[in-house]
Amino acid sequence: MKYWLSYPLFTFNERVVTVLEVLAVPLWLIVSVWMVHFFIAKLGNRLRQKNQDPNIVHLVQRLLYIVALAVIFITTLSMLNVPITAFAFLSGAIAIGFGFGAQNVINNFISGWILMGEKPIRIGDFLEVEGVKGIVEEINTRSTRVRRVDGVHMLIPNSKLLENTVINWTLRDKLIRGTVSVGVAYGSDCQKVREIMLAVTNQQAETLSETGKEPQVFFQDFGDNSLLFEVYFWINSQVEGGLRLVASNIRFALDKEFNEQNVVVAFPQRDLHLDGTLNIVNRTDGESS
Repeated sequence: MKYWLSYPLFTFNERVVTVLEVLAVPLWLIVSVWMVHFFIAKLGNRLRQKNQDPNIVHLVQRLLYIVALAVIFITTLSMLNVPITAFAFLSGAIAIGFGFGAQNVINNFISGWILMGEKPIRIGDFLEVEGVKGIVEEINTRSTRVRRVDGVHMLIPNSKLLENTVINWTLRDKLIRGTVSVGVAYGSDCQKVREIMLAVTNQQAETLSETGKEPQVFFQDFGDNSLLFEVYFWINSQVEGGLRLVASNIRFALDKEFNEQNVVVAFPQRDLHLDGTLNIVNRTDGESS
């Protein structure tokens, strides 16, 4: 084994390269990259177990990956006896190539680091981008992965999140305000309608009752066919489905209470007025149609 590992293969710069030296480089790359992934993953799991902010964990892992890959690259060049100055003449060409051919890649790369550092968007946030809503699952150096409310994953370039208008429903907190509107027939007891709507909304476990966030009922308007009422309420929710579920439960409960309290939910009605006289003509059996 020692003989074959020390067997000379070729000469490079008056230096004999053996089988061991040729095998050492790929072996070093495989082992070092595997160890980097293993230890950084272990560190990330340890930080998550301590309930650290997932955005901080993600940022630390990215920084360690970059430092580790740079160390592996320099060490590999040293093993090959290739000086770093040998790449100096390529720096100009690489800079020009990046400047003209990789503008979008560099833009998204820098935007990714801004997102991870400034944190206008964090892992777990509920976003609305161009009418599409979803939860941020991962912020990478080029794109951000968002899981839409229908379960489909969407990759959004990082630069798009910084340059365009993005609605972050959970940037500061998870408070979301919802509304439920209903129209009752003219002649209904408005005070009674208000009491029913307040009672039904307060019965929901998700609605908040603290000062400033308690449900409120507003008499919106005298509509064409109904008296319009609207109840405002606040909930703690991370996803849009939570708000929709609470609003749906309130509507079910309102329908039940209105039926029991004989409150009529209005529907469109029209009065027909005829000008002139209306003549009724009776047909005889002998007349043809």
